Amino acid sequence: VTLPRKALQPASKAKRFCKAHAKVLRRVVLGLLGVAYLCYFIAACWLNFQRALALVVITAVVVFFVCWSLFKKNVLLLYLTPHLCPSPRFLQLHGPYGLIPWLILDSSRNPEQLISLAGFFFLVLFLFACSKHHGAVYWRAIFLGLGLEFLFGLIVLRTTPGNQAFQWLGDQVQFFLGYTTAGSSFVFGNTLIEEVFAFQTLPIVVFFSCVMSILYYLGVMQWLIVKISWLLQVSMGTTPAETLSVAGNIFVGQTEAPLLVRPYLADMTRSEIHAVMTGGFSTIAGSVMGAYISFGIDAASLIAASVMAAPCALAMSKLVYPEVEESKFKDKASIHLSSGEERNILEAASNGAAASVGLVANIAANLIAFLAMLEFINAALRWFGEMVDIEGWPALSCSPLGSSWADSPLVAELLGIKIFLNEFVAYQQLATYKKNRLSGLEEWDGSRKQWISVRGTCIATFALCGFANLSSIGIMLGGLASMVPERKGDLASIVLRALLTGICVSMLNACLAGRSLPHTSGARKKWGETGEGLKTPINAVLANGTLSFTGAWAGLAESVQCLTQCCGHYNHTSCTGTT
Repeated sequence: VTLPRKALQPASKAKRFCKAHAKVLRRVVLGLLGVAYLCYFIAACWLNFQRALALVVITAVVVFFVCWSLFKKNVLLLYLTPHLCPSPRFLQLHGPYGLIPWLILDSSRNPEQLISLAGFFFLVLFLFACSKHHGAVYWRAIFLGLGLEFLFGLIVLRTTPGNQAFQWLGDQVQFFLGYTTAGSSFVFGNTLIEEVFAFQTLPIVVFFSCVMSILYYLGVMQWLIVKISWLLQVSMGTTPAETLSVAGNIFVGQTEAPLLVRPYLADMTRSEIHAVMTGGFSTIAGSVMGAYISFGIDAASLIAASVMAAPCALAMSKLVYPEVEESKFKDKASIHLSSGEERNILEAASNGAAASVGLVANIAANLIAFLAMLEFINAALRWFGEMVDIEGWPALSCSPLGSSWADSPLVAELLGIKIFLNEFVAYQQLATYKKNRLSGLEEWDGSRKQWISVRGTCIATFALCGFANLSSIGIMLGGLASMVPERKGDLASIVLRALLTGICVSMLNACLAGRSLPHTSGARKKWGETGEGLKTPINAVLANGTLSFTGAWAGLAESVQCLTQCCGHYNHTSCTGTT
């Protein structure tokens, strides 16, 4: 059927008008959408601001980055590009001399913090001793990378707003992961997901992988990774290719992050490849992070550890393997990322869920094999010890990380499990220790310690946050060699050095956490975990709306705070009477 020519004229005129005024129409549509969202935002805040808090945070973050992008594009572009950015000689030369005395004075009141600080400097010196080219170390990148890590750690662990912000973020992630039960309960039934570990944890990996795939399709992850990599690149002076890969490791795994820079891997220098490998070993993927959170590991600490690891990994990579070649990406301001090959959002969700099947099977198989092997090794060690009347073999001390001497054997055990087996098994064991503490079990069962203190748990959480274990060597080499087979020799010669650097990066994060956390007794008082609180009843009298305490709690300054948080912190608490 052929329509009359007159009938086609209005449509063609409208089409030509839209093409001629495309920019104006787009601005009008975006303006209308903006006004509609502003009305919705105001209404949500007016009705219930506490309920709309998440919406406020998301809106504030988006507005900040949009304004910053416009500001950078129009004002700061010529001054903040890496090849034009002036070197901060004053901070580089004089910053450490002012920072080190402050750190020592701030830590002198708490010996455990001072031990963590000493362990931090020891690890940095150890990595410098292992450097490939000592004279070629670019100290600006080292100082600024460690400075970013230290600043971020202070904000998260020492300031109330930073701590509350990350606790809130961790709560939101945990709440979001709770939606997994809607799918897993339909497939497996409520009984299995409540009682069987595999059906509780592994579906979270599937759900998170699906969500990450959708975010990649929409371009959200690319946008976020580019922003973080730009910050690291500008501040540390590293090249865009290696920085982009390390920033991607905050969210994705050691084989997925190099895909972001796959077209550039063949032309990378050995130092840049070392940085790519170190970033993969120093962080964990977002998909398995969801599984660790489901164990009961603190979500805020996991998120903070993964973000803190990025600048530290980049700095320590340049300390261990400095740049002595001419990079082909030195004069490039940035590298653009492309979206996936999916044609629509449903295909992206399906591909993400399907891609996680192999990961889920790999996790289940490794747990079965490694836990069985670990039990065999423990039984063998106990048997050899009993032959000479030794009940247990002494563990390596981890007191340089800042944990107490009593906790050090357990933290050392967890580190050994992480390095020689994998971090998944180690986090599961850490979750067991944490549950024992929260269940009110005695600290010692004969000569065996049943749980780790709050401070030790936080330090262990940071120390275990990374893929740096022996089994990851094959994963790293297999993934990168499939992308650039012509550089297989370079990859094999660098991987062990990168593994060592990745292990030390996680331990540096743990030392920083130990330095920033309060003293053990202070941490326990903050959460109502003094020895008296665990073994002695809280004797409180309520009169005229005022609480007064007697007995061991009479002289405790934060007794009211401890009492209000006690029932939410321990699983077995009860009120025996009221007055």
